[in-house]
Formats: sequence, C-alpha cells, structure tokens
Amino acid sequence: MNDATQQLVDEKQTERLVRRFGTGAVDWLAGLPARVDELARRWGLTVERSAPHVRTSVVLFCRTAGGARGVLKISPDPGLVTPEARLLRLWQDTGRVPAVWEVDAEHSALLLEAVGTGRTVALSGEVPDMADIAALIADLQSADVPCNDLGELHPLNSRINFIFDMWERERRTGPAAEVIPPSAVHRGHAHARDLSYGDNDDSAVPLHGDLHPGNVLLGGPERGLVAVDPRACVGDSAADAVEWAVWRAESLEEVERRAAVLSAGIGVPHERLMAWCRAFAPLFAVAAANRKRVHTAHFAMLVELGAR
Repeated sequence: MNDATQQLVDEKQTERLVRRFGTGAVDWLAGLPARVDELARRWGLTVERSAPHVRTSVVLFCRTAGGARGVLKISPDPGLVTPEARLLRLWQDTGRVPAVWEVDAEHSALLLEAVGTGRTVALSGEVPDMADIAALIADLQSADVPCNDLGELHPLNSRINFIFDMWERERRTGPAAEVIPPSAVHRGHAHARDLSYGDNDDSAVPLHGDLHPGNVLLGGPERGLVAVDPRACVGDSAADAVEWAVWRAESLEEVERRAAVLSAGIGVPHERLMAWCRAFAPLFAVAAANRKRVHTAHFAMLVELGAR
C-alpha cells in the first residue's frame, strides 16, 4: 500500500475490504487517492481526515468550498451508491438521515452532510434507551414513500439470503467453526425466510436493512439518533429492530425487556420481534466467537436464544 493510500485507509480497514470484496479490493485501493483527488476537484472539497470506516466503504471527513462539513464515502461496490442515495433521499424529510449532496455512480461515491462528530452508538459503547431506538425506526418506517419508489427496493428475503450466506462464510473460515455448527446457521436462515413471507403484502415498509449500532450516529440534542449506510429493502418492520434487542445483552430476560419496548414503539407483536431475534441469534454468536468472546455471558445468551 503506497503512502498516499495509507493516508486515507489504515491496515484494519484494508483487511475489512479485502475480506468483504476479495483481493480485487487491493487494486481498488491503489487507485483510491486518484479517485479522491478527482472528486475533491469536481465537488470543491478539502479532505480533512479519515472517518470511522465501515465494511464496504472508505469514509472521509471533508469541507465544501462554502465551509460546510461533509462526508465523502467511496466503495469498491459499483452497485452500492444508487440505492443508498435513493433511500436516504426518501427519508430526508424525517431528519433521521444525513442529507445527500452529490452522487457519482461511476466512482461509487457519495457526498453527504456530516452529522455531529461522526461518533456512532457502537463507538460510544453504551446501550441506548430502547424508546429512542424505537422512535428512530418508527420515523424511518413511517415516511411517505411513493409506491413506485417502494417497488424499486429489493425484498427483505433477498437481503436475508445475502446476510446468512455471508455469515456462514464467516463462521466456516473463522474461530466460530469450532463452536457453532453449520446446522445452527441453517436453522436460523430457514426461520428468517419464513418470517419474511410478508414482503409483498400491504404491511411491508421501507427498511434500513443494516440498522446496527455501528450505523447509527449520535447527532446531539439537535438531531438525536441518525441512521447511515442503509441497505435498502422492503419488508417486515420488525426486522430493523433485531440487533438492538440483543446488542451487549447478557440474559434472555434483558432481550425480552428490550423487545417489549421496541415492539410497542414500532407497532409490531412482541413475539414476532422475538422470533426474528431467535432467527438471527446464530449470526450474532458467530460474530462473538470470531472476536474470541465465547466465554462471555453475551455469547452464552445468544446460543441459548438460538436454540429456542
């Protein structure tokens, strides 16, 4: 990795991108400085520093020619930015997502409004009030989305298949292979497919599709919680609440308490949200195992939850 690339991407992010996109990400990273320079010239940006990266993109804090704080996001995935920009713009009036200022589909790049300090719930390490999370989800899902736009979003079951296939690869190639059998992931996948049966009915809503603590910004008193990096899809409203019910929870009782608040806040049956939690529990267990956290109360809870 050359010096110019190292200024934009650290080794940890390089590993994430290679794990996600394969060795082709190395060539993409080699050309990243030139792409950033071109976008900065065209959009009148001054790139200031790297932002917390995600699995699929390089994210940079910048300023516009007028001095506004922005975020430049560039991905190796050529199909990422168009649906992401579409969904962010559909949700823009809610104030719960950053404004989209520019889109370049050729370079798979977005220029977004910077929100707060860019600090996420995950970086804070603190479990938020579930009523606040429910309010965020309810605001996003209650947005008035035209039928034509809704019809252009992928169905939830497609997203489910992608997620479970990805995490089965993570299980098979990581430490999780020693403690989590493939049957656990396969059972969860089948259960999640069954739960997504209502993707095409009248109750389907636009979903973020990847609403975890690393994708929710702390926007401060003015903005509150703000969602970023959506994987646009449409389906069962309970699906966006799953990770919040289990994140850092150490007992099934805690999951039940959180799910009660979340389900009431977004208007779904409590047991349906718990069913989604049981379906996804093996994937969260894979993540914990691959981070060498198998001896924690959280991991034990996930295994028990998935077994139910």
